Amino acid sequence: MLTRRHVLGSALAAPAILRFGTGTAHAATRLKISHQFPGGSIDRGDFRDRLCRTFAQEVARRSGGEIAAEVYPNSSLIKANAQFSAMRKGDLDLSLYPLPYAGDELPETNIGLMPGLVSTYDQGLRWKTHPVGKALTDFLADKGIILLSWVWQAGGVASRSRPIVAPEDAKGLKVRGGSREMDMVLLTAGAAVLSVPSNELYAAMQSGACDAGITSSTSLISFRLEEVAQSLTSGAGASYWFMLEPLLMSKARFDKLPKNQQDIIRAVGADLEAFGKTGAQDDDIEVAKVYEKAGAQVTALDAATVAMWRDIARDTAWKDYSAATATSANLLKLASDVAA
Repeated sequence: MLTRRHVLGSALAAPAILRFGTGTAHAATRLKISHQFPGGSIDRGDFRDRLCRTFAQEVARRSGGEIAAEVYPNSSLIKANAQFSAMRKGDLDLSLYPLPYAGDELPETNIGLMPGLVSTYDQGLRWKTHPVGKALTDFLADKGIILLSWVWQAGGVASRSRPIVAPEDAKGLKVRGGSREMDMVLLTAGAAVLSVPSNELYAAMQSGACDAGITSSTSLISFRLEEVAQSLTSGAGASYWFMLEPLLMSKARFDKLPKNQQDIIRAVGADLEAFGKTGAQDDDIEVAKVYEKAGAQVTALDAATVAMWRDIARDTAWKDYSAATATSANLLKLASDVAA
């Protein structure tokens, strides 16, 4: 039986090809959109896949069929960590991509998961209209990437054993944090760390290579981690873990398009930000229901506990990040100026 999340296997790898308007066999522009998340349909499944499919449908409609887009979910086109580099080289057109996954290539992108820096969706989305937004988008453009849709996601912790709520709860466990900076906080708390993309968390936890994983509410659901977890720490009410996971486009590819198509692509990207916020917030609520149904212990974070994690982050990750490059220092300063 189909649910909003679990779809037939044939849909997971098959690209969605969307054409509207003229009905011609060959559109003037063909775009490939890759992401690492499970595939579904435009109204069922992981909201990040649905956002990409809605983007494809809408650019096709607004362009009168001049743009055709194909969505490749589940890393079926390009592996998760390779997508950013592929866009920079012009080998991939678009990706809905966790920005700090690019941290090994461009350490400045780790601003997209700085523990305790963003504490609400509205705060994160305000980056776009504040100086930090211009600084980040200018930096990415200089490196060959266009940011089309600002998408933030709160996160929580799925654990094979005891709940990880306060920092001391992580001591002695092997935990996936999701970024270099989150790993620094976990190490300070006494944990060991494991660096894997979220689509590899299930296997890592199932095998015991990883005791707990911190990831977005959406990934906690879509990757079925409730099947290998005994406890969940939910970030629905408060969280120290907010990931910037935007829809990105290769600047090399974007620059080759006619201006009318560029305008359509930018407009559709901006219009989908409300969809992204709603999808993430809905999953913050749904995740607790999913884990409770599976028999897991569910615990919620509160502001005081988030402050404990933030205090560690300020003394470790924030300082380390700020010292990395002049751009990093500027991005952190500007982001800190955006009120919660």
